[in-house]
Amino acid sequence: MDPQTPAPGSTVEFCYRHPSERTGVHCTRCGRPICTNCMIPAPVGYQCPECVAEARRAFREGPARRARAATGISITAAMLGLLVAIFVAEVATGGGVGGFTGQLRGSLVQWGVMFPPAVADGEYYRLFTAMFLHASLIHLAFNGWALWIFGTFVEREFGPVRWLVIYLVGGLLGSAASYAFGSVEQASLGASGAIVALFGAFIAYNLKRRDTAISRAYLQQAIFILVINLVIGFGAGGAIDWRAHLGGLVGGFLLGGIFDAVGPFRTQAARIAGVLGVLAIVVGLVAWRTADLRSLPL
Repeated sequence: MDPQTPAPGSTVEFCYRHPSERTGVHCTRCGRPICTNCMIPAPVGYQCPECVAEARRAFREGPARRARAATGISITAAMLGLLVAIFVAEVATGGGVGGFTGQLRGSLVQWGVMFPPAVADGEYYRLFTAMFLHASLIHLAFNGWALWIFGTFVEREFGPVRWLVIYLVGGLLGSAASYAFGSVEQASLGASGAIVALFGAFIAYNLKRRDTAISRAYLQQAIFILVINLVIGFGAGGAIDWRAHLGGLVGGFLLGGIFDAVGPFRTQAARIAGVLGVLAIVVGLVAWRTADLRSLPL
């Protein structure tokens, strides 16, 4: 039987990817209706392009997942352990205890907080090191909780290598946004920019799958979290660096879409170009802010 012709008595539906195309065929993996342009032969029946892409990604990530299962190590847990170890070292050297309101204290300067005048003076490493520092136990606890929740999801769906790229590149965009648009006297530190990047990737992943009930539920939760963070961020009197959060969110969302093959990012070369594009935004923001600060009178 021609797959374009529905079986007798079957209900004619429309392809979920091409709403104008009538069909009576469903993807054997997800069950959604697909037209002849979307039908990819499978061992049993046909599958849609999205399910085939997910299966291929799962196959590529299989060795990494098996290795993680054998060793019992996840990159999310490893990063959480690293953040805790760095905080303990901060406390041991007299920094990172109590609140943090932008005033440089104790050894936090030496540990590498993001301080705009220092960055403009050539200490660009602070954009990176600030992502691993925390000012208090509560600060670390909140970030650690969010890292575990969203980091576990992103690691499972994207794999550890892409997780690390989202965390580091998205976090750098958060640091760059804080540096570019924050007050020149405002110091900043914390892993929240990088963690919000994981949250952005979480949103991108579920937005692509918003036709499923579970992804719609996740997106509703994400909207709620965003609203709460906006209220807290703008009402905290400068104690929370909402610019770093926004930069990390945008970076993570872009990287999540890039790695999930949204739009033109369906080849490895295109995905590498996309990541380099996000890094170019980081470099552009830092260069612009540095030139602006260096032009100020001493």
